Amino acid sequence: MPERRSLRVGIIAGEVSGDYLGAGLMRELQALEPEIQFEGIGGERMLEQGMTSHHPMESLSVMGLFEVLKHLPGLLRIRADLVQRFLQNPPDVFIGIDAPDFNLGVESRLKAAGIPTVHYVSPTVWAWRQGRVKTIRRAVDLLLSIFPFEVEFFQRHAVPVTFVGHPLADEIPLEPDQIAARQALEIVVEPDGMLVALLPGSRMSEVTKLGPVFLQTARWLQERQPGLVFVIPCATDRIRQAMEEQLAAEPGLDNVHLYRGQSRLCMEASNAVLLASGTATLEAMLYKRPMVAAYRVSGMTAWLARRLVKVPHFAMPNLIAGRHLIEEFAQEQAVPEQLGPAMLRLLEQSETRADLRQAFADMHRQLRLDASRQAALAVHQLLLSARKLPA
Repeated sequence: MPERRSLRVGIIAGEVSGDYLGAGLMRELQALEPEIQFEGIGGERMLEQGMTSHHPMESLSVMGLFEVLKHLPGLLRIRADLVQRFLQNPPDVFIGIDAPDFNLGVESRLKAAGIPTVHYVSPTVWAWRQGRVKTIRRAVDLLLSIFPFEVEFFQRHAVPVTFVGHPLADEIPLEPDQIAARQALEIVVEPDGMLVALLPGSRMSEVTKLGPVFLQTARWLQERQPGLVFVIPCATDRIRQAMEEQLAAEPGLDNVHLYRGQSRLCMEASNAVLLASGTATLEAMLYKRPMVAAYRVSGMTAWLARRLVKVPHFAMPNLIAGRHLIEEFAQEQAVPEQLGPAMLRLLEQSETRADLRQAFADMHRQLRLDASRQAALAVHQLLLSARKLPA
């Protein structure tokens, strides 16, 4: 029987979240195939797993339309270089992690050349620009989905898809520890008091739009529940400075604590969360925290979204549940007069909080599948099928 050669994997991650996913996947693939080799683009965590990165990951971490246009020639050169490398020395499989605008182009070229391709984290074609599903179908042999509601959509469009669960659900404990979180934040709440976490976003554009609204909502709440305590995690020093300036413009609002980072601790320590829509809504759900979500973008972006977006909700807990589970407010609805009463209902209605915690716990278990292991098993099965090797 001929000796099996070591497997080669091409893999590209374009940002920190992809580096996190890639490192976990690489670790589990190495457990299945100890001699496996990785090359492509990755960050610190993937480099620690032994990959060879042909370009710095930061060269792909470009956000915003105008920034992408400015860096487009360089991005195209990097993609052409990687495609040429992989065509000249084909890997056994190529894995693109998120970054669909970059990775789908690579996957399409490699699949056409007979190289098996995997895309990890499905593009949000189920929400908008659904025509892109045709590109995905042409580009990938396997799509690894991290949310269960995505599977039916891709199956309906003949895209081979496997639901692997979400790595955050594996990382965040099923039972949050509110007391320990408050101790870690060095914050004291009266025995019958309530703590509210305010998360207006991790980008300055979000904080500029939602920060003042959230602080005005906090003052609205404090006027009705004077004992309320508020915590606000700030992703950067610049954002902390902006929040301090916004806070100074809200006279009469007290008992507000700002932190550098610590967003998860702030959520875990809270009784309820007011937050910007995004990954934070998933994290708050995994910490079983009742929440209200808000969303504000530019007028032009909102106009386009109303015409292009095909889903009835934008907050991740509602998308996973497939129903209106948490209250969400967008654009002109995201004002203290609406956010305040929604938050007050959560703070005053213990039964509502208990129902949400139970629903969130059920969804946490649904997502908690050991995602990195499941993704590695799916990729390994594709490799075995492509090489016709025994398992």
